[in-house]
Amino acid sequence: MPSARTKKESGSASPPSDDPAPKDSSESSKIKRKRQSQSCDACRARKVRCARENPDDPKQSCKHCIALGIPCTYEYQPKKRGPPNLYLRRLQEAAAAAAAQQDGQNGSSDAHSPASTSHTATSPTLPSLSPSTQASVPSFLEPSLSPVSTLHNTAIPPSRYPIAADGFHAQFPPISSLGSSSFGSRAEPGSNGMTSRSPVRQDEPAPFGAPADQFSTYPLHNWSFRQHQTLAVPPPSVIPPLSYYYRPHRLEDVAPRDTIMLIIALFFDFVYPLTPCVHKPSFMADLHAHREERDPLFFALVMSTVASTLVQVPRSYLPMERHAVRKLAQTCHEASRHISVASYDPPTSMHVVIRYFDCVYHFCEGHDATQHAAFGEAAHIAVTLRMHEESSYEGLDLVECEVRRRTFWLLFGADKSMSILLGRPICLRDEDTTCNFPRELDDEYITQSAYLPQPHGKTALVSGLNYISRIFALLGEILVRIRVDKRSPPQGQFLTARLEEVQALHARIVTALAHAPELLRLKHAHAQNHIPAEFGGAGFRQATFAEVKDFFDNPKASRANALNPFLVMQANLYVTQQLVRFVIEQYRDELVTSLRGSVDEHRVAEDREAVASELLNILHSIPIQSIATNGPSLVHKVRFVASTLLDAVRKAETAPASAARAHAYLWDFLSILSEIERNYLLDDDRDAASSADGMPLMSGN
Repeated sequence: MPSARTKKESGSASPPSDDPAPKDSSESSKIKRKRQSQSCDACRARKVRCARENPDDPKQSCKHCIALGIPCTYEYQPKKRGPPNLYLRRLQEAAAAAAAQQDGQNGSSDAHSPASTSHTATSPTLPSLSPSTQASVPSFLEPSLSPVSTLHNTAIPPSRYPIAADGFHAQFPPISSLGSSSFGSRAEPGSNGMTSRSPVRQDEPAPFGAPADQFSTYPLHNWSFRQHQTLAVPPPSVIPPLSYYYRPHRLEDVAPRDTIMLIIALFFDFVYPLTPCVHKPSFMADLHAHREERDPLFFALVMSTVASTLVQVPRSYLPMERHAVRKLAQTCHEASRHISVASYDPPTSMHVVIRYFDCVYHFCEGHDATQHAAFGEAAHIAVTLRMHEESSYEGLDLVECEVRRRTFWLLFGADKSMSILLGRPICLRDEDTTCNFPRELDDEYITQSAYLPQPHGKTALVSGLNYISRIFALLGEILVRIRVDKRSPPQGQFLTARLEEVQALHARIVTALAHAPELLRLKHAHAQNHIPAEFGGAGFRQATFAEVKDFFDNPKASRANALNPFLVMQANLYVTQQLVRFVIEQYRDELVTSLRGSVDEHRVAEDREAVASELLNILHSIPIQSIATNGPSLVHKVRFVASTLLDAVRKAETAPASAARAHAYLWDFLSILSEIERNYLLDDDRDAASSADGMPLMSGN
């Protein structure tokens, strides 16, 4: 074997001497001092002895390279040795100096004995460390650094204490300016009037308000990369504890306070009507009282609120470039994430709200897997708090009760949307839920101890959440039946019973909004199931594209319709109703086919035409600004119905021409919705997916 031959040859690399002993001592010492020349690159890599017949001839190939048939090269350059562990040496020197000074003051005769001197210099078993010293010593050095118990009581020469990292952070804002730290004092007084950082803290990342180039997409993994590149000596600790981030912060660490307050105002104007999961009076009072500087978790809530708002409002409202908006949203999300992951125990409703906002942020940014991870955290924390059980609300103040109810039902609806649009399992099932719907009261009529009466004739904003939750509950019921039947298809009388259940669900979804408040009722522009000619055509499409562009890009454009929360909620309610109706009708037709062996294709085509016509009526009856304010989530629902309708119309041989026309108009309207979806993207690369005339390049999904 080659390895065996290599070993033999390496053993005879140096020619043996025939003389039993050297002629003189000087010649012997020369032979002993003679070192083998540098090994070739191949032998060095294989960690074997290089075997050349003439070691002094660098051009001669070694036996190993000759045997292997490879070039014998000597290109390796030895690396310069790194510096010694100066940190450990200084601590030992300081301990020795402290012990020597103490012995000198005592004046005992034992101080000059060889045993005590040796013990002072090298013993690893002196008295325990002081608390301040223990905090600065890495755990893997603790056993050997116990001599430094008197370090802070001893005068340390200035030349011994500074290390390479001490002056490194001068280019960054001092962390002490961020407010009080949960670690206590950031500097310890030394003698000679000097102050110094604790050694463990010299690799801490810059604060959230540091220059923009320090932020990356996920700095949890690479926050220290730029700092460690320039350190001559690796710091004792590389990764700070999670508790480092869980400390008070100021809004000014991230952006000017006026900018943050502007974004919060946009949240309550555009986002809050659809996601009322904070109590506005309490939230704003805490914000004006600078609660974030005392409560890190509230700071995280503000950051997540800002991040989710920036990806959901028209950019023309923000005096910032798109890349700056995206960078600020990313920074706010990461600041919130850093803090909230360190505070899960005990869980609170604020954790659930933060994770829900994170889910919305990642959804709008297109981070699909991260979005589902954030939703999973939110849902499981909610279940941990038993937010799905009405009995868990006993003893809580009324503001907390309403925030929990609203947040739970928002999660419930998001769960059903993902289940139908993405084919995901249901996480929050209706049969496990006993939580009541939120009280239909505006926030100013809810206090910690009492519900104040809502003024007569004034519709509460939360009523929109209650009605959409009823619709999602119906969707949950049909989804459970569909998936149970898919696993074990019903037959005979069970099939008939199931068909009756589905018919009852269909009747309930059709009348779900019949008793909605007047402000939530849709004012149909045309009679139902009728498609006027103006629904299609290039003129309508171009005019609507222009209105969408004006809404997103023109700061002076009127936004009265977008600021009308009930118009915005109408779009969400009625589009979702048609989505659920369509799912129920699809499954009803499958059950009829299983029961009778066939289905009336003409009737099915008429039903599909009715859904398309009704959906078009809804989209044309609501101002495009109100539709645009709903964002990508509404687009996904319309796209789901439109793409499935297209398959149904194509398969039906007896489909009337009106059905194809209805679907063509709906697909045409979907191009407008896709333009709305594109305007929510903050990524310039992904934004380049539209053609010159504004018609998006759709794949036809």
